[in-house]
Amino acid sequence: MASTGLVKLNGASSQWLGQQSFNSHVGSSTLFTTRRVSMPIRATSSSYTDELVKTAKIIASPGRGILAIDESNATCGKRLASIGLDNTEENRQIYRQLLLTTPGLGEYISGAIMFEETLYQSTTDGKKFVDCLRDENIVPGIKVDKGLSPLPGSYNESWCQGLDGLASRSAEYYKQGARFAKWRTVVSIPCGPSALAVKEAAWGLARYAAISQDSGLVPIVEPEILLDGDHPIERTLDVAERVWSEVFYYLAQNNVMFEGILLKPSMVTPGAEYKEKASPETIAKFTLQMLRRRVPPAVAGIMFLSGGQSEVEATLNLNAMNQSPNPWHVSFSYARALQNSVLKTWKGRPWNVEAAQKALLARAKANSLAQLGRYSDEGESDEAQTGMFVKGYTY
Repeated sequence: MASTGLVKLNGASSQWLGQQSFNSHVGSSTLFTTRRVSMPIRATSSSYTDELVKTAKIIASPGRGILAIDESNATCGKRLASIGLDNTEENRQIYRQLLLTTPGLGEYISGAIMFEETLYQSTTDGKKFVDCLRDENIVPGIKVDKGLSPLPGSYNESWCQGLDGLASRSAEYYKQGARFAKWRTVVSIPCGPSALAVKEAAWGLARYAAISQDSGLVPIVEPEILLDGDHPIERTLDVAERVWSEVFYYLAQNNVMFEGILLKPSMVTPGAEYKEKASPETIAKFTLQMLRRRVPPAVAGIMFLSGGQSEVEATLNLNAMNQSPNPWHVSFSYARALQNSVLKTWKGRPWNVEAAQKALLARAKANSLAQLGRYSDEGESDEAQTGMFVKGYTY
């Protein structure tokens, strides 16, 4: 008589340990064989399990997405330079204060990714930025990687640094109020990508994710596939499927709980130099095809990066992906596609702060509608439709 025993080891996890007994009949006798089938299980019973699931669900709540303001000081300096401001800590603080104190932002934004400097900063009136976010029901997040470095033995590719000391840093970020983390690595199609670069990206993301969960932080998993190149959308799809297959293989190897992670993928688009531009419907079709082939439904949210698209392009593409039900919350984690109009409205002048905050709310609302599949680009300005692609960097 065949018997099956299944024991669920973690109430919030999708991972099981199974044991099965099979029989076969040989003549008048019965030969019994037993085969143990084991799946990866979490190595520890983390006290954060329930909190991780709850945090992921809050961030992946209907009509809301993530505001990414985790640019390094150097990259933030480029933002400020575009409107004639010096790259000083004071100017960075004032700009991020503008963003994080926008009244009503929590209606459309569920999480905000910050750079380490911002996580520990306060407003000019002395209120901690993390408290400003909490007051709007926005979850504070933190960028934890240490940037890209050349990958020896590859095709002129990169790897992401930051695992050294990550556990202790993550514990401190949790104490400061962060509840989710972000690690960005990149894959370049014109450079191959090499098997080495794909494996390095996937392994680094998996180790980071496991460490983050053990520290109480929901990890955002982000292997960005750069827009560089003149390849068709089919080539991007092939690479994206290969990358995400590797990522989830190593996430499982590292016992990462899928219900307690969020993804930040690139949309599947042609290369930036490809002769034919893809429609939002085509991008949605290829992107969702990739996700359905590679991403388990246990994952709470897919929070897309804008990848150098214009503000309107990013919103239209997100809207197209939400025209039919998805197994996950399909939303946004935008940086420039939320900030571009804000910067150009603010111009570094105190009397423009209110208008700049209204510009942020307008873009956040547009993407909120796109997450619900209800967005229309009617009435959008020419400014919002201007592309923002920068070769080698689409953040």
